[in-house]
Amino acid sequence: MKKGLSYLILVILLFVFTVDTRAQLIQKAEDIINSVLNDSVADGTDTVSVEERYRQEVERAKSMEQQLQEMKLQQILLRSELDNALNGSRMADSLRMEEQRRSIDSLRMLTQGVPVLVEGDTLFVLYAARGGYSAYDRAEMARDMILKVGSDISLRRDSVSMLDNDGYIDVMYGGRVLVSVTDKDALWMGVPKQELAQRYMTVLSAKINDLRDKHSLWQLIKRAALFLLVIVGQYLLFRLTNYLFRKLRRRIIRFKQNRLRPVFIRDYELLNTRQLGRILIFLSNIVRYLILLLQLTFTVPMLFIIFPQTEALAMRILNYIIEPIKMVFRSIGDYIPNLFIIIVIWLCIRYVIKGLKYISSEIENEKLKIAGFYPDWAQPTFNIVRFLLYAFMIAMIYPYLPGSESGVFQGISVFVGLIVSLGSSTVIGNIIAGLVITYMRPYKVGDRIKLNDTVGNVIEKTPFVTRLRTPKNEVVTIPNSFIMSSHTVNYSASARQYGLIIHTTVTIGYDAPWRQVHQLLINAARSTPGILEHPKPFVLETELQDYYPCYQINAYIKDADNLGPIMSALHQNIQDTFNEAGVEIMSPHYYAGRDGNASTIPEDYLKAD
Repeated sequence: MKKGLSYLILVILLFVFTVDTRAQLIQKAEDIINSVLNDSVADGTDTVSVEERYRQEVERAKSMEQQLQEMKLQQILLRSELDNALNGSRMADSLRMEEQRRSIDSLRMLTQGVPVLVEGDTLFVLYAARGGYSAYDRAEMARDMILKVGSDISLRRDSVSMLDNDGYIDVMYGGRVLVSVTDKDALWMGVPKQELAQRYMTVLSAKINDLRDKHSLWQLIKRAALFLLVIVGQYLLFRLTNYLFRKLRRRIIRFKQNRLRPVFIRDYELLNTRQLGRILIFLSNIVRYLILLLQLTFTVPMLFIIFPQTEALAMRILNYIIEPIKMVFRSIGDYIPNLFIIIVIWLCIRYVIKGLKYISSEIENEKLKIAGFYPDWAQPTFNIVRFLLYAFMIAMIYPYLPGSESGVFQGISVFVGLIVSLGSSTVIGNIIAGLVITYMRPYKVGDRIKLNDTVGNVIEKTPFVTRLRTPKNEVVTIPNSFIMSSHTVNYSASARQYGLIIHTTVTIGYDAPWRQVHQLLINAARSTPGILEHPKPFVLETELQDYYPCYQINAYIKDADNLGPIMSALHQNIQDTFNEAGVEIMSPHYYAGRDGNASTIPEDYLKAD
């Protein structure tokens, strides 16, 4: 624009100067002729000779010729100045263009052009702004205009033309400007402006003809027919799918009646044939719904893609379907290395646990003996070590789990840990007590123990509770924390190692010799089943009351589980032995006057005497 304006100003100045010079010469000649005529008329006489007049006219002519030469010289100088100014303007324009070209070359690798996309096809790329519109705005306006023109069937096919304006070229279609090509566009593309406009015109003409073909009436009829065909095909496909699954349902029912067998886990019937049949039918319905959904997933985008107006929506729907699937497979592929690490960690921990289990079983069976480590510690120690190894495995695997770095996953982990820590104080106390009891070894499974007032055999030890079966076949559950705070009597441990001493006390009057009483009690103990011969039973006189002394018989037994029956048999033998010896048992307090009253010994024993 500036370059053309400079040329116009120079031409106008040159023309004005030339016209002004000619007008001055004509005016000068008219003045000379008028002055001669006036002089002739005014004189009226021949006072001035012809020679004088001729001489004056010659001098005037020389003066006029000199003035004319001066004016020509001034015209030549002015033209030279105008040529110099024009050359300077051209040089400045050339330098400015070169500077713009260098600037564009330096930005070419950094600046991303804006493509003109029409139905997914890139026609050309715009880099430069024009007027108040950026390259993006120009690309959007060009795309909208091309789509508008392509859908207008009233325009002729060969209506694309170029209009050369001052500084830019418009590529037009039927009086509508599709895109304008500027000098900067040509610099960005590295080709002359005319050639670039010709390229754009060729590309736009082909694209518009293609759009007109797509939006023609015949194409619309074909698309409508294809739309109906797809709908009919999908309907028939639905009918076929439902028919096939109805046949599958009937086959499942026949299979359930004839061949299907219940599922057993050992002796427990987990699922009967009726339940299995219902599960199979439910799974078949799920598969049917999935197949129908899959069909709709492909049919709906196909219906939208038939018409150009909804083709973009169809591609968007397909992206909604395909992108999640791609994301899932991509995530699975990216997770394979982490999965491999998790499998390696799990295998290592698994085989370490297998090795520890073998060692613990050897220690428990007393095939492997370790000094200071009791066999009954083997299984609890193995359980503790196994728990610690699993905890260590989880700690190692945690960073490789999917989503472990997300704040939600970490927040849930912290929340669960907090809930467990707040709500399990009693549980943790029982677990710690169970561990302490295990390594204190106050009892083991099968021992006869006494906890406060509860006597029974240990039938189960868990990290939380201990269960006893009393002699009356009552199962008592006692928390481990209660056992830690109570005293425990283990009858079986003493019976196994040393022999358990059982004892009972009788009171005999002072009239019976104490040596006889001792011997009778020892004889009664020896005749009782379950009492050991060695160590021998012995008698202790514990008290000397006002009316009788107290005799305590002590005997050793090995079977603590039969403590009740042995004590009962001992009491029976004491009565029989004393009655047979004619010694009365005067306990706890028995008073009898010896004035002929009957003896306390049963009549059967007296008749035998």
